[in-house]
Amino acid sequence: MSEGVRLQKYLARAGRASRREAERLMQAGRVRVNGQVVSQLGIRIVPGRDLIELDGEAVSVPPVVWVAFHKPTGVLTTRNDPHGGKTVYDLLPADYAGLKYVGRLDKDAEGLLLLTNDGEGAHRVQHPSGEIEREYRAEVAGTIGAAEVERLLRGVELEDGVARARRAKIVQAGAVTSTLDLVLTEGRKREVRRMMSAVGHHVLRLRRTRFGPVRLGDLAPGAWRELGEREIDTLLD
Repeated sequence: MSEGVRLQKYLARAGRASRREAERLMQAGRVRVNGQVVSQLGIRIVPGRDLIELDGEAVSVPPVVWVAFHKPTGVLTTRNDPHGGKTVYDLLPADYAGLKYVGRLDKDAEGLLLLTNDGEGAHRVQHPSGEIEREYRAEVAGTIGAAEVERLLRGVELEDGVARARRAKIVQAGAVTSTLDLVLTEGRKREVRRMMSAVGHHVLRLRRTRFGPVRLGDLAPGAWRELGEREIDTLLD
């Protein structure tokens, strides 16, 4: 029977233990399902229908929340900064303090940052194997031409291997600065800046405008919104 989820997975989602620790709790007779002690590791439960108890206390999983946040420039994507810098959690409501950010944005970058309490979904979305597209608008020093775009598409050598843009489009090519849109799929650390440096251009301003199907849109710097159910399903699919 494949209905529901494995009990140890449910306990992990509820934040009560890791899956391995949940298995030990079950084998120790500390977990009950509908009033019965359960030690069989393969058992599945249906959230909302079955009553799960750990040491006599009911266990529930909070509803999945995904938040789109417009991270402003100068704000750190971290839980705490020992140097007293402002973090994304300083700008978000206290209710979102338990959410984890999906991927990162540099302090000097701005734009779309996703946060969630769905650990498995976050891992799936940000892992390079998923090839989820991240779209950026970069303002760079100097004039960008077709030759640089071709290099970005073909791939440039970085210290951690070749990095390629899935798509690259010149928005404006000026004598002093240029603007282009880049679509990447790996999410490496400072990837856009390093790629642009490899083709001879310093990034002056960087904004992430899209993560998978989720777009920044007209969300103001420092503002946020919760994703709808259909939006979440599309992102995870």
